[in-house]
Amino acid sequence: MSNPADIAANPYKRDFPLLAANPDLAFLDSAATAQRPAVALDAQRDFYETMNANALRGLYRLSVEATEAIEDARAHVARFIGVDDARKIVFCRNASEALNLVAHAFAPTVLEPGDEVCITIMEHHSNLIPWQQACRAAGARLVYLFPDEHGVISEAELDAKIGPRTKIVAAAQVSNVLGIENPVPAMARRVHAHGGFMVVDGAQSVPHMPVNVQELDADFFAFSAHKALGPFGVGVLWGKLDLLEAMPPFLTGGEMISSVTQDDAVWAPVPEKFEAGTQDAAGIVGTAAALGYLEGIGWDALQAREQALVRTAMERMAALPYLEIIGHPDPAQHHGAISFNVRGIHPHDVASILDEHDVAIRAGHHCAQPLLAWLGVESCCRASLAFCNDVGDIDALIAGLDTVWRTFNG
Repeated sequence: MSNPADIAANPYKRDFPLLAANPDLAFLDSAATAQRPAVALDAQRDFYETMNANALRGLYRLSVEATEAIEDARAHVARFIGVDDARKIVFCRNASEALNLVAHAFAPTVLEPGDEVCITIMEHHSNLIPWQQACRAAGARLVYLFPDEHGVISEAELDAKIGPRTKIVAAAQVSNVLGIENPVPAMARRVHAHGGFMVVDGAQSVPHMPVNVQELDADFFAFSAHKALGPFGVGVLWGKLDLLEAMPPFLTGGEMISSVTQDDAVWAPVPEKFEAGTQDAAGIVGTAAALGYLEGIGWDALQAREQALVRTAMERMAALPYLEIIGHPDPAQHHGAISFNVRGIHPHDVASILDEHDVAIRAGHHCAQPLLAWLGVESCCRASLAFCNDVGDIDALIAGLDTVWRTFNG
């Protein structure tokens, strides 16, 4: 078996149709959305070609098969995050919708005036704005956890901010800008000691590391399929069953009811209670196939390769005198994402010139404006690596950055 940390070799690109068809493309934007392996695309197409029917309501063969396919996928997703009860898995459109579901359906059942919701300054807007709204509606206070200059949240900061008034802590397991893993178990331990609840945004962790929601001691956990090699339009919310059962539905309509009269309705049991309307059955099946592909690679191999990629990229980027890396200096603290700026050159210009040389990075505020304001930068570049990258992609990035610098500085 080849060494997974041998980033000169790449046995993975051929599994991704878009990458295979564009061998000169250095795709370094996996934190925004991952490329899809053929097995995930095939699973979606197979659904439409062999069992295309509306699930749950039909009693004919195709509808029954579609229903079974969704439930098989639900069970697969549950196992993937360390859950033995698939009823705790709710399918949404994305992680944003999953987090909004918790903020709009769960938070009002526990938040009271004077309570506090604690989040980190690193949160993606999807795990920030819903809590602003929930606090405003309940008369609660939003409290921020701040890291040190490297992105590390200290034990002292946790002790100072998570206290008797903290009803909910909501945090990304991994920052989409800094790539650093937050101390979720330590957060959960503190908020649970005060009778509160832990909500975890796993959008950036699920593609890069094994996740077990029991070990995280979370009460809710959300992620998006499209960042984990799956399709757009599918998100996952896991929640503790008693909490899900006590929550009112977030959306109402077809598929989420047990019965309806002219004056009232009885909700379907969890998880259907939160899955109003026709679900993206093909996308859900494709999600399970994508997760299966990740499992087939193995976490040890995947992490060894990604760590080698990030280490090599950061070492070579650090050698460029005009470039500043944002975040922790230790490559091991960057789970795929490396944010940076080129001195005196706007990130949009950097990204545009790199694109002319088939290097795809992200530039802007990365849906994390409070973090960037705290860091003292208006915007930045981000190169985000995944196991399907190789040293050739890093070569292209470094050569492209040299071109950027020479374009503006001669």
